[in-house]
Amino acid sequence: MENYKNIIKEIYSDVKKVNDIGKVANYIPELAFVKADNFSVHISTINKEGFGVGDFDKKFSIQSISKILSLTLAYKLEGEKLWERVDVEPSGNPFNSLLQLESDLGKPRNPFINSGAIVVCDILFSHLKNPKEDFLKFCKDISDNSTLNYNKKVAQSEKDSGFRNIALTNFIKSFGNIKNNVDDVLDFYFHICSIEMNSKEISEIFLFLADDNFTTRKGERVITKSQAKRINAIMLTCGFYDESGEFAFKVGLPGKSGVGGGIVAIHPDKYCITVWSPKLNEKGNSYKGMLFLEKFTSKTTSSIF
Repeated sequence: MENYKNIIKEIYSDVKKVNDIGKVANYIPELAFVKADNFSVHISTINKEGFGVGDFDKKFSIQSISKILSLTLAYKLEGEKLWERVDVEPSGNPFNSLLQLESDLGKPRNPFINSGAIVVCDILFSHLKNPKEDFLKFCKDISDNSTLNYNKKVAQSEKDSGFRNIALTNFIKSFGNIKNNVDDVLDFYFHICSIEMNSKEISEIFLFLADDNFTTRKGERVITKSQAKRINAIMLTCGFYDESGEFAFKVGLPGKSGVGGGIVAIHPDKYCITVWSPKLNEKGNSYKGMLFLEKFTSKTTSSIF
């Protein structure tokens, strides 16, 4: 950890000085109010050590990072049948694209683009008695953190401006791949994306994907080792939309971004690291977050390749 600390401090200082050419996501109006100069890093190791710099204790809307959690719970409940409803292929298109759904007959390319995450929410909606409450309880249990909650303002802001997601859901419904009421599924989806965490909490909640021996406080596994391996694989190939190849090439870790400016990256058997910087590049990923992680894995030689 001492080696990680020194390297994180050094790179953080260097990247903080870089002119950030990104832009805060304002197509979800509530996200536009976030201070653009927030910048934080936090690492948690499988040995239960942690270290952070910057605004790592400041909560923000994790947005699409939450899709890892919804996928995990759906995979846990549905098993391999899940892949009959959503594929595991990189999309090569923007996260909110409708283009491929026509040719793929309403089956999304992967669970991390919006259409795929919405189908995952539909699957969860069929399994859970009280979807929003039950999903939040799942997140609290695996993180041992009772403070986790939705940001109601962000959820409402997404609902008010989510015309493309509404179109996606109705389009998928026309192919029969949404089984529940469209409005109910979308409400659930918008709430999942609105979950608030800080960088420290994010780096801790995903340790179950880094540590083969991870169990909850109750001594239970979150998912099987095989399922964790598969989720990591999808993160590596699909976690950054049409910039996933670039992230794998430059950073070399499974990861997931969110338009709130957060990025989580996982080194199996070692650590989970989170970077938060709200300004996004043209692909919708944190500009400084991508830069920091590229420098970090290069300096620590801790890519999985």
